[in-house]
Amino acid sequence: MRRQKSLLTVVALCLGGALTACGGGEDEGYAAVGAGSTPRDAVRPSGSVTLIPLDSPPPSASGTTSSTSSPSPRPPGAAPGPTPAPSTGGTDTAPGTDAGTDTTPGTSHPGTTPARPGTTPPPTATAPPPGTTTSPPPPATPATPATLTLSAPVLADGDKRWCERVTVTFRNTGGTAATSGTVTFATHIIGALGVDWATIESAQPLPAPIAAGAAKTATYTVCVDSWRVPLGMRVDTQKVTATWK
Repeated sequence: MRRQKSLLTVVALCLGGALTACGGGEDEGYAAVGAGSTPRDAVRPSGSVTLIPLDSPPPSASGTTSSTSSPSPRPPGAAPGPTPAPSTGGTDTAPGTDAGTDTTPGTSHPGTTPARPGTTPPPTATAPPPGTTTSPPPPATPATPATLTLSAPVLADGDKRWCERVTVTFRNTGGTAATSGTVTFATHIIGALGVDWATIESAQPLPAPIAAGAAKTATYTVCVDSWRVPLGMRVDTQKVTATWK
């Protein structure tokens, strides 16, 4: 009996091994006998190992992206996708807006100085059109010196026999005023028979100032020594001259 049981056991083991070796597929024909191996008993792979990464997560919906991010590697056999555009500062520009212009109110662009409220920019000088020449203004005419002209003397009897009232008009025809001067009178001594016995000169100040283009009239009392005009004789001022500066 013991031999028969041992023989049956050997036959069963042989049949089980034959069935295990005759599997039809790549993963078929293996039978697990006993408990599985533990990690300690894991055998290292003898060939090359290819690592396939998991699918990358969808992009963040916050609208920002890192300027140092790089695209995830594609799995083997996948079609190449569009290349992402490089980031220009970490923020994406919304569609329909111009990234090169700043429309925020109250901001100024580099190189421009905002005008102060309530101030007016200074006027700019306009250049003459091409082909025209501007002539310098004519030089100012220098002022001419004062020039006095005297009218003929108007005579009148004085309070005394040896005095006479003389009225003269002075006219300045020059370009400047006469500020001072002297008026000289030539008085003749006339006898009873009309004989001119002597000529006596006397001087008095000019009625200054006399402005340019103006005229001034003055009346002088001209007298000579009383002994020069005895009873029956008279004085006659015939000439009046003037000097000025």
